[in-house]
Parts: sequence; structure tokens; C-alpha cells
Amino acid sequence: MGDSTKSINIGYTDEFGSIIPPIYISSIYKYIDEEGSKKSDRNITIKYYREENPSLRILERVLSSLENTEDSLVFSSGMAAISTIAMNFLNKKSRVLLLKEMYGSTIQLFENLSNKFGITIKKVFPSDENIIKELEENHYDLAIIESITNPTLKVIDISKIGNIIKRVDTNIIIDNTFATPILLKPSRYGFKLILNSTTKYLSGHNDTMGGSISGESNLINDLWEWRRLFGNIQQPFEAYLTLRGIKTLPLRIKQQSENALAISEFLIDNSKINRVLYPGLKDNEYNKIALNIFEKPYFGGVLSFELKGDLNQTKEFLRNLKIIKPSPSLGGTESIVTLPSITASRYIDENDKKELGISEKLIRLSVGLEDIDDLINDIEQALSKI
Repeated sequence: MGDSTKSINIGYTDEFGSIIPPIYISSIYKYIDEEGSKKSDRNITIKYYREENPSLRILERVLSSLENTEDSLVFSSGMAAISTIAMNFLNKKSRVLLLKEMYGSTIQLFENLSNKFGITIKKVFPSDENIIKELEENHYDLAIIESITNPTLKVIDISKIGNIIKRVDTNIIIDNTFATPILLKPSRYGFKLILNSTTKYLSGHNDTMGGSISGESNLINDLWEWRRLFGNIQQPFEAYLTLRGIKTLPLRIKQQSENALAISEFLIDNSKINRVLYPGLKDNEYNKIALNIFEKPYFGGVLSFELKGDLNQTKEFLRNLKIIKPSPSLGGTESIVTLPSITASRYIDENDKKELGISEKLIRLSVGLEDIDDLINDIEQALSKI
């Protein structure tokens, strides 16, 4: 069954024949004891919303189908999901492997945990060679990587990392937010837990907040217990909106990828642009890796670029845009731009930023579903004014 069919048809059947799932907003359910009580499809008693909710189970089944995993959990945010992973896998003496380039709040979370509990953190330049070397030469209790890094779009060859997963005693988590299961299915390469910020592409309309973890049932069961204790379960209405957004996910990823490639090709030939970072460009150093591991022949809806001018001119460019809006986040129907150095990457070490190529002038563009000619014209007129 293809992803488009899965995204629309998996997860829900109703005794009354309803095609669209209802939203279960009740916080409590009938319960005397375990005997005779209603249970979810993973055999958990449905009695209190903080623990299990039918609306969320529908979404979780769809996510598991798309990611090709046994089960999934959804959370109130992506950071709630990452925090739950940290609590499940870490102890006082734990060692954690991170990338120098990844979502800044992920780095900040583990640095705060390190300061508070003495956890040891090692950060490496994002490449499969560096990750594999660290995992083979040193013991880590937990490793978190991104399939496509934020914001310079480095594509990690996870097929190579998958080859060592069974050989190392490390819980390796992959954040698949930028790629989504439409472009990349890490489970094919042996990854046992896959993280997504459902706020971004999965929901896709900039109107929800959420996170998900998909993976093996035994690990999901452990994480379920922590979610129950933390109370960071997703709201039913948020789950409903995310489920509705997922129905168009394959179509949106395709169109946003086509738009992103067209904009990248326009920018690369513009005299006012210093560099363009997008794995879909044939001369991009990550193009061949992406072609090898991506499920589809397209490359996602995010690109980054840098103007030849100074920071003031960069900000002036952002102010000149009329259709594209300056805002953090990504993956929605609207095209939005941000300066990662003061948003998603603000917690990355300054020396690491230089090594990674994250300058204060770097612009990250999340391409939406607008007509491509309108987007290019908007960029062109904004460039003409600086």
C-alpha cells in the first residue's frame, strides 16, 4: 500500500460507518476495574485521557503505518517527545552523542541536563563517518541525529549508520522532521526509534503543536509509561488536525520540493546571492546521498541561502518580501523565512556555527504551496531593493 493510500485510509474504522474520525474530548471513561473495561488496540485500559485517548490512537496508527514501525506515541510538542526520550534512556553517568548542527533546543536540553545531572555530551560534525567512528570507538547510552540537518541541509547517509546499529550498544534516535516518512523511512535501515515534530510537515498548516515517536513496541511501551507520568500527551483536537493534515502530506511534500528546487536554481544564478544550500541541486555535496536513500526523487521543501551583502541588507531583504513571511518554524502551506542564527540555531556554540557554515546572514526558507512564479517574483523584487 502506498503512502497516499495509507495517509487517508489507515487507522480508523467505526461501528456506525463514519468516514471521518470523531474527536474524543472526554477526560474520563467508565471504569470499575480492569475486568470488562474498554481497552485500546495495544491492550491499555481507556479510563483517563492523560494515559490513553482514542483520537490519539488513530493518529498513532497512521504514523506507524507511514514509518513502517510497530507502534507510535504522540506528544504535546516535539520537545516533549525528546524530553521523554531523555528521561527514559539516561542516568546520572550517561554519555550522549549529538550533532554539532541540529535543532538548537535539543542541544540546549541536553546541555542543561549535563549541567544538572552530570551527563557527558559529545557533539560531532554531522557526517556518517564521524557518527560511526564515535559509536564504534566509544560507548554512548544515547545518540540523537537528524536525517537532514537544520539549517544547512546536510544529509546524513543513514544507510551506513544502519549497518552498525546491531553492533553497538547505543540507543540511536533519528529526528526525521525535515525529511518526513514520505522522503525517508529510517526503519528500513534498522533504526528502532524515529522522532518527528508533527508541528511541521506532518500537520502542515502552522496551526498545531505536537511531536511523535515511532518504533518497536517494547520501546514504545517504556516511553508510554513516561508520557503517562509526565502528562505531556497531545490534545485530542491537535491530534485530529494533525491527522487531517497528514492526508495531504504526500502531495504537499511533492509540490513543496518542486518549488524549493525551482527557487534554488533561480537563486544560484543570481548575482546578489553568495551561496545556496539545497540537496536537490546537482552540484550540492549531499545530492548523491539523498538520491541513494530518499524514497522519492525530490528533496524536501527547505533551502538555505546567503546574500553577498551584510546583515543589515539581509534584514532589509526580509522586510522587502511581500508574499513570503518572516517567521520561525517550517513545513506549512505558507512560505516563511527566518535567520537561523537568532532562532533555531541560537543555542549552537559560536565556534561550531563557523565550522558548520551558519553565519548571521544565513537565511532559511521553508517553501509553501504558493504559485512558484509568485514566489520567485517576490524574491526577485525584494533583492532588487538592496
